[in-house]
Amino acid sequence: MNMQFSRATLAMISALAMLALAPPSLAQQGTAPAAAPVAQQAPTISQVPAASQSPVAPIQAAPPAQAAAATAAPAAPSATSDAAAPPAEREGKVLKAVTAELKELSPWSMFMSADVVVKAVMLGLAFASLVTWTIFIAKMFELAVVQRKLRSALAKIADARSLAEAQFALGAKGSVLAGFLAAAMREARLSAGISSDSGIKERAASSFSEIVRAEARRVRLGMGLLATIGATSPFVGLFGTVWGIMNSFIGISKSQTTNLAVVAPGIAEALLATAIGLVAAIPAVIIYNHFARVTKGYMELVSRASGAAGRLLSRDLDRTHVSGQHVRGAAE
Repeated sequence: MNMQFSRATLAMISALAMLALAPPSLAQQGTAPAAAPVAQQAPTISQVPAASQSPVAPIQAAPPAQAAAATAAPAAPSATSDAAAPPAEREGKVLKAVTAELKELSPWSMFMSADVVVKAVMLGLAFASLVTWTIFIAKMFELAVVQRKLRSALAKIADARSLAEAQFALGAKGSVLAGFLAAAMREARLSAGISSDSGIKERAASSFSEIVRAEARRVRLGMGLLATIGATSPFVGLFGTVWGIMNSFIGISKSQTTNLAVVAPGIAEALLATAIGLVAAIPAVIIYNHFARVTKGYMELVSRASGAAGRLLSRDLDRTHVSGQHVRGAAE
């Protein structure tokens, strides 16, 4: 009897403890306090021994479930925030993603990502630039060699008294002066027996003019190509730029955004074509002007060589007439 009374007393104490502890925990978790006592008064006297062993267990099991529900409730709005966000925020997120994925804009990467037409323009301009520098190296070497040879030949015949003596002084070295001397001797040989010296000189001067024109064409070979590259390269590069910018505007219409971060790569690729056009055109113009001056100086040397050959021919003709007069005088 005493044992049953003590058990009943312990059950009552446990129930009072549970009722005293239940309202604060429910108030902290934001639930309805009226529902808790109903659930906590469920144990009967027959279940008191089991409840007396762990009186706080039902109260401690409730907070994790309620905390999970409390954390799951804010997660639902965040999951649907992207769908419910305004278009401006969505566009900003897309632009940030595109900007993060953009690689560094180097000339090679811009060339590789350019349009086929823009690539063709860039390759053509690069080839034109290569041709420009090839002509520059070849013409510099050629003009330096012919100028040195012609100056040396003029120095060698400076003291020559006849065409034969001048040819002997030059030897087998080929130069434009040797061509003048050969043309003068050929005309003198073909005009043997003709007493008109003016006719012989006129025909020789005509031959000299042909040689001068041929030499001018030879030394100016390639300069027309330089002039063409210098005049057309900027416009070819501008064509590539216009084509690339047109594609950029098409991309703007497709992406439905005017943000510069989206269309900047295409515009940069288009402007690269203009830059390559200027890189090809500016050296071509400078090299053409340089060779125009150098060629003019060389043609002045060619004119001097033509005049030297004409003077030697005139001396030979005068000597022929003087020797003939001496022969006729001796015969008389």
